[in-house]
Order: sequence, then structure tokens, then C-alpha cells
Amino acid sequence: MDNRVGFIGLGVMGISMASRLIDAGYDLYVYNRTKAKADAVVAKGAHWCGSPRIVAENASVVFTIVGFPKDVEGVYLGSDGLIEGARDGSILVDMTTTKPSLETAIAARLAEKGVKFADAPVSGGDRGAREGTLSIMVGCDDDVFPVLLPFFKAMGSNITHLGPVGSGQHTKMANQIVIAGTMAGVSEALVYGAKAGLDLEKMVSTISKGAAGCWTLDNLAPRVLRGDFEPGFMVDHFIKDMTIAVEESDAMGLSLPSLALTRELYKAVKAQGCGRNGTQVLVKALETLSGGGIL
Repeated sequence: MDNRVGFIGLGVMGISMASRLIDAGYDLYVYNRTKAKADAVVAKGAHWCGSPRIVAENASVVFTIVGFPKDVEGVYLGSDGLIEGARDGSILVDMTTTKPSLETAIAARLAEKGVKFADAPVSGGDRGAREGTLSIMVGCDDDVFPVLLPFFKAMGSNITHLGPVGSGQHTKMANQIVIAGTMAGVSEALVYGAKAGLDLEKMVSTISKGAAGCWTLDNLAPRVLRGDFEPGFMVDHFIKDMTIAVEESDAMGLSLPSLALTRELYKAVKAQGCGRNGTQVLVKALETLSGGGIL
């Protein structure tokens, strides 16, 4: 592959991931639905493109990280989408968290043009994107993974090839199921500790060193204590992820009650107008259930 790389989706995660590719020496071609969000990477030397098609015409490897399944479908298969500009031998990589079935359908369509495809959702939040420590869960053909590995290393530190296209998304669903339960547990612990009159900073520091230790306690609990509910990962997007996980579970005949309950709690947070806050805002829904005024 040559040095020209495409990147589509410059939101909370994508802007840092794209910036790290520039820092790694790649010649970046970018597109975002809101052009102003590209200003920071264009200032670093990225080339603005007016559509996904133009990105694909200029870059032999293209990464995407957008919002919802309909956004993924539009970027890849729309009238001015990547499929219109991708060339034989190109590799397109979707890092959005989306439906596994959508990824396999896109891969099939691209294969008709001789274009390779990988799904590679990520975990690690805005901090992981900034610091290049993302976990990247990759589904692709065996011969595609070694080609993509240098690019992934610019964005993440835990990179795993999990199987064919769709495997990355299924792994991300497992990841989100764990996060859903953990976020609920951490939020309940904060509400409980506050009601009990504990020093919450000391409590968090103490329990994070024992069996309760986890990424959520280390990274999101301190944000709650600062009153910082800005998104590392938005509630709207997490509800989307949990909905996909519920639908996939239903299709497999599984019952995952903890996941279903946590999704309902997040729907309550969204109903309070917090859909664009970070997932740590769940504590507000639990406060409301407890009568409020705890944190």
C-alpha cells in the first residue's frame, strides 16, 4: 500500500485517530459530514475531500468511524459513497460499532469490485484515541490483517485479529455488554457511597485497588466526581450499541437481562435530555430513582 490514507468521521474518537495517522507520517485525505470538524487535521496537513467517493479515489486504504448503521451504509454504499471511488486492490476499514450483518453485506458488495474490507471497532474512549492506546478488534481475511497492522499500531496498542469480517463487531458487542453492567455497578456504588456519607474520592481510590478495579472506576468515576459529563462516548451511541447487542442476542436465542435493564436506564437518561452526554451521566438516572441530591 502507498502512503495515502483516507479517514472519514472526525467526531470525538475520529479526530484523534486521524491526527495520530498524520503524526505517523501518512498523507491523509479526510471527509466529515460537518466540514468544520476537519479544520484541526487540515491544519496539520490533511487534504479535505468533498465526499467519501473522493476520499476513496485518492487513498488506497480508507478508515471510517461514524455514528449509526444508516451512516455506515450511506458512507459505503450511498450514491457518492466509498464504493463509487474504491479501486481494485483497495482496502476499506470500518471502525464504527455497528451491526455485524451490515459489515458482512458491505464486504460482499465491495468484493464484487475487487475491494477488500475489514471491520475493526475500537474500545478505549476519547483518552485511548488521544494516547494511541485503543483496543482494536479486527475482522478480516487472513491476508488483509498484516497489511493493516502498521496503520492500527498508529491508533492502538491492543490489536487482535479475531476472524473473518463480522468477528470484530461481535467481539465489540461482548465488550459493550461488559461495559453496560460495569457502568451500572460503578454508578450505583457512587450513589450508595454518597448516601452513606463517604469521601467519594477516597472510596473510589480504595476499591479501585481491589477486586472491583476496572477501567470505568479509573477513568469515568473521577469525571463524575468533578461534575464532568462531557462525552468520551455518548449516551446516544451507547444506546445504539446496546440495542444491537440485544437484537443479536435475541437472534441467537439468548436472554441477557442485565444488558436489557441497563439499556432501559440509559433510555431514561436520554429522556432527561442527556443523550449527548458521556456514558458516566448514568449516575443521574440512579440519583433520580433515589430521590436526587446525592452527588
